[in-house]
Amino acid sequence: MATSPHLYSGSSPETLIELLRRRALEQPAQRAYTFLLDGETAERHLTYGELDRQARGIAALLQSRCREGERALLLYPPGLDYIAAFFGCLYGGVVAVPAYPPRNDRAFPRLQAIIQDAGASLVLSTEAVFSKIDSMFKRAPELPFVKWMATDVLTGGEETWREPTIHPEHLAFLQYTSGSTGTPKGVMLTHRNLLHNEASIYERFGHAPDSVVVSWLPTYHDMGLIGGMLQPLYGGFPCILMAPASFIQRPVRWLQAISRYRATTSGGPNFAYDHCVRNITPEQKAELDLSRWAIAFNGAEPVRRETMDRFAVAFEPCGFRREAFYPCYGLAEASLIVSGGGKESL
Repeated sequence: MATSPHLYSGSSPETLIELLRRRALEQPAQRAYTFLLDGETAERHLTYGELDRQARGIAALLQSRCREGERALLLYPPGLDYIAAFFGCLYGGVVAVPAYPPRNDRAFPRLQAIIQDAGASLVLSTEAVFSKIDSMFKRAPELPFVKWMATDVLTGGEETWREPTIHPEHLAFLQYTSGSTGTPKGVMLTHRNLLHNEASIYERFGHAPDSVVVSWLPTYHDMGLIGGMLQPLYGGFPCILMAPASFIQRPVRWLQAISRYRATTSGGPNFAYDHCVRNITPEQKAELDLSRWAIAFNGAEPVRRETMDRFAVAFEPCGFRREAFYPCYGLAEASLIVSGGGKESL
């Protein structure tokens, strides 16, 4: 699929490393990611230049401790530390394995299965997470030896980074499925796979340089990672993120962020729209402006017409347009999007 001609000066990037490096060179001060710490107004930011610098620092340490092609498990709470570590792995030639820190011993067997299946030799996280899960690993002597690295305390080192020799067909990361019906299974995604799917999403969603994405979706799953996190980088437009729990606890936070940041694209599974209809009060609706929301994608679980009807009726007074709904289907085995019409056909 051809890349939109206005996206890049010169030829299109062939790897995610080249993509971020080019953004950092051409738009170093542009804000790439904003994370809402409380789901509302408390913000942390990363520009393209800052993300590139942090990724190079993490990559330099990885290059000093492991070989190219090793697998690194990413165990981060939602936030910017995860994004920096993900790109740090790419920059270091290390295969990222996104996962989520287990909350308790019952969740640990799934993580154990991922570590063993991926052959992970390294775990990246924050010092706070390591202090909570260290005892779980000590109670699992059958796990292969893994090195630990806390990236939230790293400073400097980016000047020693060496750009790895990465080609489009090289493995970028392993995307693990939910494992709801069996042992989690890893999908091998190359740089070429990902950039092709990003081009498809950009085209089908009708994205443009002035697009804005808001996402509460988990960034260790394909919809939140490839659609919510990587698509804005691909298109060069802002991305506002919040933790999934922020939305679940108070669904109005999602729509408030869309309103405040004048987002053009946002979405989630079908249940998210029902959650809003049931739990957002008339007083909260009165403060919302959803008039710029052009793509309200609905996927990852069965899409229900009655849900979209209820949401449209409830939020049309806030400026939401029924034609913004974008039912779609995707799966990790295809990177992300598989089916969904062009925006112009909606």
